[in-house]
Amino acid sequence: MKRVFLIVLDSVGIGALPDAHLFGDEETNTLLSCYKTGLLSIPNMINMGLSHIEGCHYLGTHGKSLGAYGRCREMSAGKDTTTGHWEIAGLCLENPFPTYPDGFPAEIISEFEKKTGRKVLCNKPYSGTDVIRDFGQQHMKSGDLIVYTSADSVFQIAAHEDVVPTEKLYEYCRIAREILTGEHSVGRVIARPFIGKDGEFTRTNNRRDFSLEPFKKTLLDLIKNAGFDCISVGKINDVFASCGITLDTDSHGNEECMQKTLEMLDSDFRGLCFVNLVDFDSSYGHRNNAQGYAQELNKFDIHLSLVMQKLREDDLLIITADHGCDPGDVSTDHTREYTPLLVYGKKIKQKDLGTRKTFSDIAASIAEYLGIEYDLCGKSFMGRLI
Repeated sequence: MKRVFLIVLDSVGIGALPDAHLFGDEETNTLLSCYKTGLLSIPNMINMGLSHIEGCHYLGTHGKSLGAYGRCREMSAGKDTTTGHWEIAGLCLENPFPTYPDGFPAEIISEFEKKTGRKVLCNKPYSGTDVIRDFGQQHMKSGDLIVYTSADSVFQIAAHEDVVPTEKLYEYCRIAREILTGEHSVGRVIARPFIGKDGEFTRTNNRRDFSLEPFKKTLLDLIKNAGFDCISVGKINDVFASCGITLDTDSHGNEECMQKTLEMLDSDFRGLCFVNLVDFDSSYGHRNNAQGYAQELNKFDIHLSLVMQKLREDDLLIITADHGCDPGDVSTDHTREYTPLLVYGKKIKQKDLGTRKTFSDIAASIAEYLGIEYDLCGKSFMGRLI
């Protein structure tokens, strides 16, 4: 019974892509910024081959790797969550999602205000923690919704849970999702609930992403249509708008998601367990907290030891990322970087997979491993490993 565990370390980039200058991301390197804190301790990832990947030799040489390793280049024109995950699943974007460096057009905001019955505050690019600090009290007094964006293709709505109940906020997000079509088809509408009082506002784990449905089939659809299981851990279900998912574990945050992953390792299923660990990005990358980022990687590495121990004879483990978010960068935005590729299993050979031309090589390889016919983007590396 073949099982694949695909873990996306959200935003753990390993160095600027050749076209990073087009995105203002020259010389960014998320993992290196974590390493420079002096706090990074990730022996299990290093043993899997991380230090052997081109551009990661600063981690030191540690003999032979336990599995296969390489790095992936993003083919799609973007550096956001949806673009990265869709490409990992075999769907490459020729055109990037729209972004709004000057805020959303008046006609979009006007229609949103009309349909929700609430006015809008902010409407410009903003850090998620800063925006509730600067507009939270005004929101609580007026009931107006805090709408903001970033360098990514996102329409984010922040509201205090005492002012706008979480389910109501989700309803407003669905309204925004219906409005944002055509040329304004943003990748995600995101609910950003928060709690607390002025000066002490904090975001909750009730975040929810309302993504576009993939415009073509992905690996997830192929797996489901072939009669296999496709299990979502973390925000995977949201990123793919539930398309191709057979079971959503409804899990949030790195710790809970890793616990769910360990539970799935003890369960019987056939197919893919697709995991996203969002805290690297949302709690540390976007907040330029390199020390916290390094320590969160250390926590994951401890969990990784348990994951490796629980793998069965025919299990396959793949670790990668969807983009970068360099905590040492001057901005708080995602960064255009290579992503790591670590492949491990009891039957997997120790191989240098080099630089892959697209994230979609992962999808092609998983399909080949599961014996599923594949006609999407990417080229499988599985034949070199078994």
